Order: sequence, then C-alpha cells, then structure tokens
Amino acid sequence: MKNYKKYYIIPAPPEEVYWALTNPLSIKLWTGEEAEMNTTAGSEFSIFDGSITGKNLEFEEGKKIVQQWDFEGEEEDSIVTIKLHEHKKGTSVELIHTNIPDEVYEEFVGGWNDNYFGSLLEFFEEEL
Repeated sequence: MKNYKKYYIIPAPPEEVYWALTNPLSIKLWTGEEAEMNTTAGSEFSIFDGSITGKNLEFEEGKKIVQQWDFEGEEEDSIVTIKLHEHKKGTSVELIHTNIPDEVYEEFVGGWNDNYFGSLLEFFEEEL
C-alpha cells in the first residue's frame, strides 16, 4: 500500500472548487460522466460513471472533503482528503490519498493528474 500527496492550483475561489467537487451536476460538467454525490457524512458516492465508489466521511464547506474509496479485497481503508486553501491564483488544492494498493498506484497517480484534477483545471480555465 502506498500514499500519494500533491498540490494543484485551480483558477477559481475555494467555494467554487468545493461546489464543483461535491455537486453531482457540476461533477458531470467537468467529468462528462454521471455522478452520485451529496455532502452528508456517511453517504455513499459514485463518480466517473461508477468507476470510483465509496463513502463520504467528512465535509467542511469550502475547505475540506474526506472520503473512503473502495478497493475490493483490501483490508485497510483507502482515504482521500482534499483540502482547499485560498491562493493568489485561486485555490491551492492539497490532495492526500492513503492506502492505495501497489498494483494500481501508478494508474491512480495518472488518474489524479490527468482525469480528476486535470479535467477540473481545464473546466475552470475554460470559464475564464
């Protein structure tokens, strides 16, 4: 199991980035795929048309999202923590993803950079 941490700069205020990450309609806008999401702790979520599923653990509006991501057959929970900080260029996003199975680590790092935050960055850059 491996951990991954990275910072991203998104050209939008933290409140808009938070909304884009937690509202199923906005998630569909930047992913192009169906999403099930709400900001109730303990609720289940599904993004990228069901390819990523799990449980929402904690929300702090405009500041923090904590989720448990499902990996079949793994004993330890894989936890994703996304913290949003104001930045002179918009929002500094701090991503911490713990307990990623070794066999999918590179795939997930690529997914974070290209599909997840890459798509979100493109979405907000188009809005400018």
